[in-house]
Amino acid sequence: MSSWKQLSRLVDGVSLVAKEIYHQSPELQRARNGDLEALGKKALVAATDLVGLTSGKLRSLSSRRSKEPSVVFFDDGSRKGDVTVPVEPEVVAKPTIVESEIVRSESVDEARVEEGENVGVGAEVASTPLEVVTVKRRRPRERKVPSTPMARAYGFFNLGAGLAWGAVKESTYRLVNGTPPTQGNKPALSSILSEENAERLALGLCEMRGAALKVGQMLSIQDESLVPAPILNALELVRQGADVMPRSQLNPVLDAELGPNWQSKLGSFDYEPLAAASIGQVHRAVTKEGLEVAMKIQYPGVANSIESDIENVRRLLNYTNLIPKGLFLDRAVKVAKEELARECDYEIEAVSQKHFRDLLSDTPGFYVPRVVDELSSKKILTTELISGVPIDKVASLDQETRDYVGRKMLELTLKELFVFRFMQTDPNWGNFLYDQPTKTINLIDFGAARDYPKKFVDDYLRMVMACANKDSKGVIEMSRRLGFLTGDEPDVMLDAHVQAGFIVGLPFAEPGGYAFRTNNITSSVSNLGATMLKHRLTPPPDEAYSLHRKLSGAFLACIKLGATVRCRDLLLQVYEKYQFDDEPQDSVVASSSVSS
Repeated sequence: MSSWKQLSRLVDGVSLVAKEIYHQSPELQRARNGDLEALGKKALVAATDLVGLTSGKLRSLSSRRSKEPSVVFFDDGSRKGDVTVPVEPEVVAKPTIVESEIVRSESVDEARVEEGENVGVGAEVASTPLEVVTVKRRRPRERKVPSTPMARAYGFFNLGAGLAWGAVKESTYRLVNGTPPTQGNKPALSSILSEENAERLALGLCEMRGAALKVGQMLSIQDESLVPAPILNALELVRQGADVMPRSQLNPVLDAELGPNWQSKLGSFDYEPLAAASIGQVHRAVTKEGLEVAMKIQYPGVANSIESDIENVRRLLNYTNLIPKGLFLDRAVKVAKEELARECDYEIEAVSQKHFRDLLSDTPGFYVPRVVDELSSKKILTTELISGVPIDKVASLDQETRDYVGRKMLELTLKELFVFRFMQTDPNWGNFLYDQPTKTINLIDFGAARDYPKKFVDDYLRMVMACANKDSKGVIEMSRRLGFLTGDEPDVMLDAHVQAGFIVGLPFAEPGGYAFRTNNITSSVSNLGATMLKHRLTPPPDEAYSLHRKLSGAFLACIKLGATVRCRDLLLQVYEKYQFDDEPQDSVVASSSVSS
């Protein structure tokens, strides 16, 4: 019975999206007035797309990727329409093309060349050798970005209908063959959360791009204890990158943002993207002066579709039961809309990147690429090209390197919050690129950078120290001042909240190295999650959404690396130099000095 109830809820959700399409669709409005031909064509395409026979539009069979040369050189006086000299790109060995969108890669290094998202703006994949492992990856597809409200609503309708169809097939299979066994005698997941549906969701988000894909990428770096394993495995495909925007959409954006003579500012431009991310894709180019640059070019329509995208994703998540009750989803959605609106303004990002470059100019081990203003605008951001491997790939290197990178990641996180009060809050592993020869972490993608009020940072540092020192009274007091608690919570909630704080504070609790891989922080916290979700009386403060995303990302990176880090030393180095604005409270830090 539960399966049929879940199907009923999903059908209700799909119907909400269908109503939105009805109100925005010119074809449906014309059909109501008697013109059924256009509606018939749309219905035919939708039906065939649902069962996988088409790719969403009527067209002849052809290669998904352009056969035109990738790299184009420009003469000094070249303008749009002039003859250019095409040069074939450097040949990269690739597997034979197969029909499936999901293929197997023989090595991480080859997968990096294909993935894109792990490279990011300003990044070039380094040639650092890594051990050969088998990974699941997605072959990039060249598809137009749905750029109008109607096209995006229609895309979500197709995705929702596909999930419903997948749930019907999975429920039918279970009725005939029984529920499949699970590892560790865990309860079976809903039929809506089947492996096939998980991959359908991931590929659908990759096609939609924009805020929809951004939400998927945020979920993809979570721990298995928070997101079901089939969904997490499928969302790894989302983290690898989006579908590729074709030249027919790319050139108009370049013309509109940089002028029709944008070619005159470049020596060459590579139409094959280095990365295809949630909001834009990144292309390698060379300026007239010979500087290699990375140009992040925003997908058309994504900035205007943030609100509708997030609402549609919320419907899909609600009807797949991925969002637990008591999560105060409305507040989370409000914050997400505000953050994504800022991320879509590349002029704001350019200012943030320059600020970070200044803040870290004297900090060894970090580098922020410079912005090229003459090739940047509100929807295009150009920076110098840098190299490195995403930090999750550093897990294949030696222990000394992993410990070094883990320490630098935590050092950066603490400095951002407690020294700069200005933080890059997107923990995507592809935003941190390690260059082994120089032992430098190259930092990219500052769209999610933000500042934090001094009073908030003062109280948050006191709370962190209380968690590290297992000071229950200090944790509760600072949590109330910050807005995590109201003061009316029952004892069971207070106990769970304090214990969760102590668990998160474990790395900072004792001097000496903390081994992240042998201590499962995320699993321990998630065991308390059900209690906190049930008894929580207020959503966390707005600042906490971005901050905790970054903090959890830093911890997950250290767990992924298997790093051992002297975390308390790093915290005390910050605490002992910190200047509080208000009068100091009762001491929340035990008298100690930084270990040598």
